[in-house]
Order: sequence, then C-alpha cells, then structure tokens
Amino acid sequence: MPARATDARRAAVLGKPIAHSLSPVLHRAAYDELGLTDWSYERFEVDEAGLPGFFEKLGPEWAGLSLTMPLKRAVIPLVDEISETAASVDAVNTVVFAEDGRRIGDNTDIPGMVAALREHGIEQVGSAAILGAGATASSALAALARICTGEVVAYVRSEARAAEMRQWGERLDVEVRTADWADAEQALRAPLVIATTPAGTTDALAAAVPERPATLFDVLYEPWPTELAARWSMSGGAVVSGLDLLVHQAVLQVEQMTGRSPAPLDAMRRAGEKALAAR
Repeated sequence: MPARATDARRAAVLGKPIAHSLSPVLHRAAYDELGLTDWSYERFEVDEAGLPGFFEKLGPEWAGLSLTMPLKRAVIPLVDEISETAASVDAVNTVVFAEDGRRIGDNTDIPGMVAALREHGIEQVGSAAILGAGATASSALAALARICTGEVVAYVRSEARAAEMRQWGERLDVEVRTADWADAEQALRAPLVIATTPAGTTDALAAAVPERPATLFDVLYEPWPTELAARWSMSGGAVVSGLDLLVHQAVLQVEQMTGRSPAPLDAMRRAGEKALAAR
C-alpha cells in the first residue's frame, strides 16, 4: 500500500563506519521530491554485535533500513524472508518492514548495477573482467549473470580468493576463469571491466589503459575520479561510476520502502553530486 504524505515514518542506513554514507542525502532528496514531508532518514553506526539489539528497539513507525558493511550477512538471521536476489549472494542491503510486521530482506546492489550499466547503453556483453574478489565482486558476478553471455575473468591476489570466485561462478551459473593480479593489465581489454577494489588499488593500472577502451564500471565514488577512471575517460572509453550504482540501488530502496514508483532518480543524483562536490 503506497505511503501517504502525512505518514510519519522512519528509515535509516546502518553500518560501521557510517559517517561517510551518502544514503541520507539520496533518500531525503527523494522524500522532498515525493512530498513525504513527515518521513526521516538517518544514519546509525552499528556493528554486527549491536545489530540484534538495534532491531529489538524498532517500533511500528519504521519503514525500512539500508545495510552496508559489515552487516549485509549479519542481518539475514534477523529477517523473516529474503528475496531470491539476496539469497543468491548471501547478502542483504535492504530491509523493508511490511504492514503485517514481517521483515523482508532484499539486495538492490545487483539490479542497481544492471540499471546503471543499462543507463550507459550496456544491455548485454559477450565477456567481462572483474578486478577484485570481495563482497562487491560477488554482486558484480550476480549482475553479470543477467547480462553477460560468455566468460568472466576475475583478477585476484590469492588462490583462496580465486577459489571463492570460482565457487560464486558455479552458484550463479556464470562461466568464471580466474587470473593472477599481476596480469590485471590484460583485464583492461575486455568489453566490460568492473573494478571492485578499495581506493588506490587500481591506480597502477591507469598507464596500461588501451588506446580504445570499451566500458569501465568503477564502484568507487570517493575519491572520484579514480586514476583508472580518469585515464579511461581521457582515452574515450565509457565510465560508469560508483555514484551511478549508489543512486540506482537507492532508487530501488526508496520505491520499496515508500511504495512510490518511480523514485526521482535525477533529483537523487543531483543531491549526491552536490554532496560530493561539497566534500
């Protein structure tokens, strides 16, 4: 049932650390645009140990929660059901509180990635490369399961990480081959490169960007642009940013929590860009 503008409802993002989160900026911009004047969206620093206690204190005024690291798996035992998308990667980044009291977990990162790529004209690719093998890399694999028709090569630093990525590939029905990080320059020739590593990790690859690069999806948004993204863009390649991902996954969260669709994508993006520029 769609929310009414007079409903006083609460939502928030949880994680640790959390002070850097842009989620409040994006969600509040959506509420303003949708006329939900009595809605609020806050941030709370919560770790895995404190998450059950936080849930116990939630009242009927709560509409939903956004979850970031390290809570995306810790929250699963605290919800009543999770979507197939969330189950596919054992990660929940969204909890919606239904009118009947059920807590429903979902993952908007995966469809958010697909939507961000689609916005940049990427509907389908024949192959792709992933830089990194952490939690975001598994979400990237799940996104590629929807749009990639061929092989995905994951560039990783250890055999343990390589084994994890191959396991994720089997689970998600994606053809995954792993390669050593020392050969990561080869990834840059792929039709789609998804960089899922922490800030600074891919800087050394910037000098190896080919003359005619295809598409780079760099999940970072601060600092932006990364050295790799800047060189990629200078060379004429298409670049999808972490802000693109953040906005698209937040759009889906707003729609689920408020019952209003479509969420105001452009207003949310402008708010995010303004907040980043102010930093």
